[in-house]
Amino acid sequence: MFTDFRRILFGDPLPTAAEAEQRLTKIKALAVFSSDALSSVAYATEEILWVLVLAGMGYLHLSIPIALAIATLAIIVASSYYQTVHGYPSGGGAYVVAEENLGKWPGLVAAAALLIGYVLTVSVSVAAGVEAVTSAIPILFPYRVTLCLAAVALIAWANLRGIKESGTVFAIPTYGFILILLALIAVGAFRVVTGSVPLPTAEAAASSGGAQPVMLFLLLRAFASGCAALTGIEAISNGVPAFKKPEARNAGITLIAMAVLLGIMFLGITFLASSLGIAPTEEETVVSQIGRLIFGSGLLYIFLQAATALILVLAANTSFVSFPRLSAILAQSRYLPNQLTSLGDRLVFNNGILALAVTSAALIVIFGGDTHQLIPLYAVGVFLSFTLSQIGMVRHWRREGQRGWQWKAFINGVGALATGVVMLIILGANFLRGAWIVALLIPAFVWMFHTIKHYYAYVAKQLSLEGLEPEVWDDVDPQARHKIVVPISGAHRGSLAALHFARVMSADVTAVMVNVEPERTARVREKWQVWGHGVPLVILESPYRSVIQPLLAYLEKVDQRDHERGLAVVVLPEFVPPHWWNHLFHNQTAILFKAILTYQRGKTGKGRVVINVPYHLERR
Repeated sequence: MFTDFRRILFGDPLPTAAEAEQRLTKIKALAVFSSDALSSVAYATEEILWVLVLAGMGYLHLSIPIALAIATLAIIVASSYYQTVHGYPSGGGAYVVAEENLGKWPGLVAAAALLIGYVLTVSVSVAAGVEAVTSAIPILFPYRVTLCLAAVALIAWANLRGIKESGTVFAIPTYGFILILLALIAVGAFRVVTGSVPLPTAEAAASSGGAQPVMLFLLLRAFASGCAALTGIEAISNGVPAFKKPEARNAGITLIAMAVLLGIMFLGITFLASSLGIAPTEEETVVSQIGRLIFGSGLLYIFLQAATALILVLAANTSFVSFPRLSAILAQSRYLPNQLTSLGDRLVFNNGILALAVTSAALIVIFGGDTHQLIPLYAVGVFLSFTLSQIGMVRHWRREGQRGWQWKAFINGVGALATGVVMLIILGANFLRGAWIVALLIPAFVWMFHTIKHYYAYVAKQLSLEGLEPEVWDDVDPQARHKIVVPISGAHRGSLAALHFARVMSADVTAVMVNVEPERTARVREKWQVWGHGVPLVILESPYRSVIQPLLAYLEKVDQRDHERGLAVVVLPEFVPPHWWNHLFHNQTAILFKAILTYQRGKTGKGRVVINVPYHLERR
């Protein structure tokens, strides 16, 4: 029943061979990876105006040069990541670039900044989308946290069904938002040029009404606030392996399309807001005010508001695609738990998706789904990763020394300087409003990465076969009494201990390994020639990456073949870490397998004998 329910909820399992079929076309990839960046135009202009209005209404026209500066920065950042896409097609973005070109610690800082940024993107985007809904339907306001959690669960569910299906689900609302916003800009620009829409009078435009003069700091703060439009622009470089072949080319084209759309929509909204004399208010967003003036209050306006609310919620999907992939890359380097590298039934990183959903949901509950409390935490990590990535690309160009590397390095250097200054401004302006939390979390994450890496190194050292002699494990006096099966995950001291115990009990011993990672299986085959002591090693293929099912099927075959001798005895190797919390860093396959076998009678009707052979790791 559980299996049937799971298949209805998430779909049928997909074989590993179908991974290429699950990759995204450029059309779907734009919806999956760009929703965060494109949705930011719904509030980026408004963030600029909220700062400028402090100096008075007469200074709102400065939003145009500020928007042009941000658009220029977007071109620089997009150009940098375009080079990253082709230089690092395996994905990883800022982390891979910083780690390879600047070293371990800058790479880990970039990874920490990105992971924190992805979590905050989900929380802020969902909270902003729900805020748009509750603004239109005030009766739902008391339930905003519940609505936020439901939205997070819905997006997580769509991603657990597979990246291809999530691309289909999110394509329609994303392209709907793009079309309605481009229509608003086109119609609005036409009406402004032809004078068919009311424009602000010269007296209104010249009025100040502000409490303080324009200062350099105020302009920089407005620039930094508007840079929210750049969040999410790095997502494509993290997810290059999700594209159809040729991956790098398709990812590069999608990145260019995203940057062009982002620039047009951001500049268009800013131009209309300035031309129409729009000022930010608590009651109505800037996009809504523009929509009322251009479309009226009819169907097009309703569609605009609905599409805006929907894209803000779906902007969280960018993180649900990028966070699991970056987590998997870090886990492969042993900076995060191994479980994050596992592909689920639908060829997505289930554990990474669930980790992001739980973490972002916790943030929403802690901050009550209030975007005003969450936004000060936002963007610091994003711009820190931008800066490290572009510094890394400068060193990359210099090290390669190809023709024209000076110009490329200059572009990345300017980008690094600009994003670095923006990061410092954001941090300084919002430090007391909550940015200090991110400033503390980033080094905390780096410490966590370092600790996990050392833990795995300590485990590998204790399980290593280095320094052992094969003859030490050969002092047995076998007596052929039972058929014994020893499932192993690798050739290490834990599996040798179980194998030694099995050979003491019987001469009829077979080791079994499920082939989930071909490279690892090949290494085990090679080691087995030395450490197997003549025990046959059976490799079970698993096209759906399941470990339990192939082992159960193999045991059924053994039982049918040797039914007169009863059920085969299963000897399970299990290494035991010194602390209970160390179990969080390991797959609990042995425990699950033992639980299943304990309650499985088999076709003979007899209970199976399952023996655990623990191998205790020493304290560090």
